[in-house]
Amino acid sequence: MNPLILVGAGGLARETLAAARLSRDVLGFVDDNPDLHGRIIDGLPVLGSTDVIHSHPDAQVVLCTASSRDRTSRRRIAARLRLPAERYATVIHPSASLAPGVTIGHGSIVLAFVAVTAPQAIGAHVVIMPHVTITHDDSIASYATFAARVALAGGVTVGECAYLGSGALVREGLSIGDDSLVGMGAVVLEDVPPNEVWAGVPARPMTADLRTAR
Repeated sequence: MNPLILVGAGGLARETLAAARLSRDVLGFVDDNPDLHGRIIDGLPVLGSTDVIHSHPDAQVVLCTASSRDRTSRRRIAARLRLPAERYATVIHPSASLAPGVTIGHGSIVLAFVAVTAPQAIGAHVVIMPHVTITHDDSIASYATFAARVALAGGVTVGECAYLGSGALVREGLSIGDDSLVGMGAVVLEDVPPNEVWAGVPARPMTADLRTAR
């Protein structure tokens, strides 16, 4: 099996490493922050910038960046790297419970104790953090991010680059639009339009002043 290179050297990269090294060899991290180059993180080096990837044509790659303030980062990195789909590895923690028939797109990360309860297709470069629950008939687009303990009821559509904060709950049949942000602990009872920030119980759109203050 090909070794891995992890793009990013923050918390998500460390969590991904903990899952990946259970079954794969990992060469190290790459990050475009030069202050990190040469550092050792959890026993592995930061090899250099993302350009290092092209010096390791046999290695597979996982994009380990996720931020509520920069929801499109993985999409931008993938567009810049221009790697074929087969260069991207999918990392699934062995404790994740995936129903028979679930498919996970290339480059996605599924961390510990995630539950996907019925057959469905999850997109590419999706990040699903620990203890997330995804139920029947949900639709998960590429580059979506689920922070820990998010729970989707059935028939929820999550758009590309959407970010759901820790502990968010989404009622059945709703849509979370592309590049939208659902705040921590929110209870979503209405569709969230694309490019909007919603938070609260029940979730409501945040004003411009509140967004600036985040």
